[in-house]
Amino acid sequence: MNNVQLLSKPAAPSSITKPIELYIFIDPLCHKALKMQTMLRKLLVEYEHYFTWRYVLSTKLASLNSLSRRTKGCLSGVELDITHPALPSIAIKAAELQGKRAASRYMLKLQEHALLNTKNITSYCALIDIAKESKIDVDEFITDFGSKEAGRAFQCDLHITREMEVDEVPSIVFFSERIEDEGLKVSGMYSYEVYVQILQEMLNEEITCQPLPTFDELFDKFITLTTQDVAEIYSISEHQAERELKKRMLQQKIERITNDDVTLWRKK
Repeated sequence: MNNVQLLSKPAAPSSITKPIELYIFIDPLCHKALKMQTMLRKLLVEYEHYFTWRYVLSTKLASLNSLSRRTKGCLSGVELDITHPALPSIAIKAAELQGKRAASRYMLKLQEHALLNTKNITSYCALIDIAKESKIDVDEFITDFGSKEAGRAFQCDLHITREMEVDEVPSIVFFSERIEDEGLKVSGMYSYEVYVQILQEMLNEEITCQPLPTFDELFDKFITLTTQDVAEIYSISEHQAERELKKRMLQQKIERITNDDVTLWRKK
C-alpha cells in the first residue's frame, strides 16, 4: 500500500468517545464517494464500536464569497433560483448545523437524486426540496443555507483538506485517541480488509466483529441502499442480494427505484 502517510493531529479535532476517529475526505457527488460509502457502511455494521467518523467535504471549488452574496439575494426574493457547483456542498454543511444525523440523511438523499438524475442538484430550489424530503427542519435549513456559518463550515473543510495535504479523494485519515500519536493518511481506495487491518494495528489488539444485522435492521440504519451495498455487507453475490431484496419488495417492506444506470432500494 503506497499511498500511506503519517500526519499530526489537527489543531481542533472533534471530541472522541471511541478509540479511533476517521476523517473521511470526499467529493460527495463523485462516483468514487459512493464506493467509499459502500465500504464505510460495512465497516460501520461490523466495527462501529471502535471508531467515530466525520466527512470532510473536499470539492475543489472557488468564488464562495460571490456565491454567498447571490444566495442571500435568492433568500430575500431577488432571485427565484440559482445554480452553482458549490451549492450541494454548502447545503450539506447547512444540514450539518442540525446535527450529524440530519447531515447524513440530507447527503444520502442528495446522492440518491444525483444517481437517479431526478433533480438538478446544483439548483438552490432543488436543494430546498431535498431538505423537505430528508425530514429535517426546512425553515432552519433555509436560514442556515443563506448564513455565513454554512459557507465557513465548507471553507473549514477545504482548509483541513489543504492542511493535511489531501490531494486525492476519497481518502481516510485514522487518528488514535492518544494525542501524541500521529494520524495515518490512506489516500485513494483499497479493499475492505485493508481498513480493518489498519483499525487492528492502531488498536494493537485483536478486534471483534459485531453480528450482522437483519435486513430490516439494515434498512432501519441506512434507509436507502444499493444492491452492491447489500452484497458487500453480507459478503454475498449481487445476484443473491437482489433475490433477497426482491423478496422484501414483494412483502412491501422496501421499494425499488431505478433508471438505466442504477438501482436503489429504499425502506417504505
